[in-house]
Amino acid sequence: MSNERLRSALLARGMTVQSLAEQINVNPKTVERWITQGKAPYRRHQYATAAALRVDVTTLWDDERNVDSAADLTKAEIAAVYPHRHTVPPGLWRDLYGRAERNLDVLVYSGLFLSEDPLFHDLVRAKVKAGAQVRILLGDPGCAAVRQRGIDEGHQIMDGKIRNALVLYRPLMRSHPDVGFRLHESTLYNSIYRADDEMLVNPHVYGFGAYMAPVLHLRRLPGGGLFDTYAHSIDHTWEKARPITEQDIESITGV
Repeated sequence: MSNERLRSALLARGMTVQSLAEQINVNPKTVERWITQGKAPYRRHQYATAAALRVDVTTLWDDERNVDSAADLTKAEIAAVYPHRHTVPPGLWRDLYGRAERNLDVLVYSGLFLSEDPLFHDLVRAKVKAGAQVRILLGDPGCAAVRQRGIDEGHQIMDGKIRNALVLYRPLMRSHPDVGFRLHESTLYNSIYRADDEMLVNPHVYGFGAYMAPVLHLRRLPGGGLFDTYAHSIDHTWEKARPITEQDIESITGV
């Protein structure tokens, strides 16, 4: 019986049998048998395949051993849990981003506390200069999702917080156009702060501001699916977001 889930996962990632085989260092005919004959690979190849396709291993193969292992790996991806964002050690945000070499991502509505931190601005400049990809996603202040989040938090000033963040980021946008800034209209269920294979996830809780909600510190592990689930959310939102223009800033400042 063929493995259509594996075939679909390949198509979803835009990969071929040949490219997957090269990435995980197996013969392409072996991969073909996994698909057309439903052959189950060795467990090390299952995890390598899942990592390459950025899906949980249990998505591709039904194996009780994998279910148990995947659950253990997911737990292992959680480095720490903080009951509230304000209890996260103050230096952790900068330490996390300071370790980034490839990716520095911020997915928020306003993330005002970061935009107010001049040391974060300096860190972003240094990372871009060193060749890292920096993406900062803010909510579009005029969209319905932003208005609703303000209501959910018990206020109606989320759009104002975003406008404040845009003004604070303006010098960085002008001096470093290679820093990626975009506005999104997505309904966010988490604010996500990613640095390479680490991230802080701040769930959104109805009736509470983000600073009162929990924070998960995650580290990616091969075969674990938790980190990649949140990373996919960043990528998906980025693809649908629009670049921030000078007109967006001028509409706020009048300058």
